[in-house]
Order: sequence, then structure tokens, then C-alpha cells
Amino acid sequence: MSIEAPEPDHSGNKDARTFGMLCHLLAFTGFVIPFGSIIGPLVMWLLKREEHPFVDDQGKEALNFQISMLIYFIVAAILTIIVIGIPILIGLGIFWLVIVIIAAIQANTGVAYRYPLNLRLIK
Repeated sequence: MSIEAPEPDHSGNKDARTFGMLCHLLAFTGFVIPFGSIIGPLVMWLLKREEHPFVDDQGKEALNFQISMLIYFIVAAILTIIVIGIPILIGLGIFWLVIVIIAAIQANTGVAYRYPLNLRLIK
């Protein structure tokens, strides 16, 4: 059984790929600014969505994921009352970190990345 990699975008539009990657990486501003994990991708998406369809797609994907993760983190924080939320919070944090890095790498190669466990709130 072989796993096929997604087909990269060979359009050569490096700016679109770079801004698409930044839509994902700007989620790390959440370490510095409260709600920065949502504000960073939102600002990049709003600034570049009209110029590049790829950035529009990846910006919406990144925003949906960050909002979804915020909801999951809130639920896990509430579950800390019955202790089960603590390992869930740790797992969510590791999952978030790894998946955001993978998404950024894929976007930089031109692949329209789709996050797992993503609620499609922004269409």
C-alpha cells in the first residue's frame, strides 16, 4: 500500500505560496498576543485574499482551524474540572503545533492543505 503525496502547484507564483504559508505561520503570534493565533491569519487573509486565490483558500482554512482549536481548547479547559481535560489540553497543544507546521510547509510547496478536525465556519 502506497501513500500518494498531494500534487504541488507548479504555477510558479512564489508570492501566493509565501503569503499562503504566512497565513498558517502567523498562528504562532498567539504565543505573544492574546488571540493572536486568530488575529495573525485573519490580517494576512484580509490583506491578500483579493490578490491571490491560493491565499484566500489557505487563509480561510487557517482561520477555520484556529477557531476550531479555540473551541476545542475551551472544552478541554472546562473538562479539567474532572481531570480528564489536562491530558486532552496537552494532546491538543502538541497536535496544534505539529499540524500548523505541516500546513505551512505544504502551503509553501503550493499544496492547498486541509486541516483535520476542522470546522468549516468561514466559507
